[in-house]
Amino acid sequence: MPLRDESPLGIGDLARLTGVPVRTVRFYCDEGVLDCVRSTGGHRRFDRAAVDRLDLVRRLRGLGLGLTAVRQVVAGERSLPEAVAAERAALDVRLAELAWRRASLRAVEEAGPAERAARLELLAAVADGAAARDTLIGFWKRTFAAPVSDAMFASFVAMAVPEPPADPTPPHVVAFAELFALARDRELIRLLQAMARDNAELVVDEDALLAGIGEACTLAEPFVRAGEAPRAGPGLDRFVEAHAVARRSRDTPDFRRRLLSHVAADRDPRMRRYWQLVARAGGDPVTLGASHLWLTDSLARSVRPGATAP
Repeated sequence: MPLRDESPLGIGDLARLTGVPVRTVRFYCDEGVLDCVRSTGGHRRFDRAAVDRLDLVRRLRGLGLGLTAVRQVVAGERSLPEAVAAERAALDVRLAELAWRRASLRAVEEAGPAERAARLELLAAVADGAAARDTLIGFWKRTFAAPVSDAMFASFVAMAVPEPPADPTPPHVVAFAELFALARDRELIRLLQAMARDNAELVVDEDALLAGIGEACTLAEPFVRAGEAPRAGPGLDRFVEAHAVARRSRDTPDFRRRLLSHVAADRDPRMRRYWQLVARAGGDPVTLGASHLWLTDSLARSVRPGATAP
């Protein structure tokens, strides 16, 4: 059986065996992707294993992997599955950005002449859905004066901050852009922070309060979904009870009147708009915020019988 030829390959030989142009082989060498040695005459020389390495480089480049990732795989610093997974994840991000841009362009295109300039200004402020979501999370972090556990805050964010859809429509990007604008409204932030500071001085357990409000919202949800007007009932009673216990007080007519002033910022028209936009962006018309507003409106009616929601 003849011995395998282990003699070094010249750059032309390597190019011929792999189908990769000489200039490309030279480029890979210069970029540190492919190793070589120099002969006494200064010519590049490669071992026979370079054929397999260059084939691997060619295939990885064909899939769009960058030179850094290819260099790491060839050098054994990173496994092939890891490199491919990272490239796929980066491509997912890029595709999401492109989908957002496409929907934004369509939203401007579909706007009427009278609103097109305003919509362009609105959408131009938001790079993509992920950036908008980060801004919304930051908005809630700034407006929570009382400390809450990480788990409770994460649970709240899951309900209060919608996930950007993978393939957004023009209404989606407009809703997120409006939410983004509200989250940067300094007057609204100051209003919510003042309410939070006021409540922080009175509330002894913010986690327990949020849990109680969540239970009250669950009780209110069927009425909100059915389009029922705000009213007294178990949901409102649980809502008031949660606030009363958190403030070491009792549910009395006087407490309800004081509580209504404490939650006034939640009933601000901008917050009503916020929860409407969350419903539009998330696809569910009944959100935590919608149920919470229904309860605060029910509280207003219980304090001022016959009063209507704004």
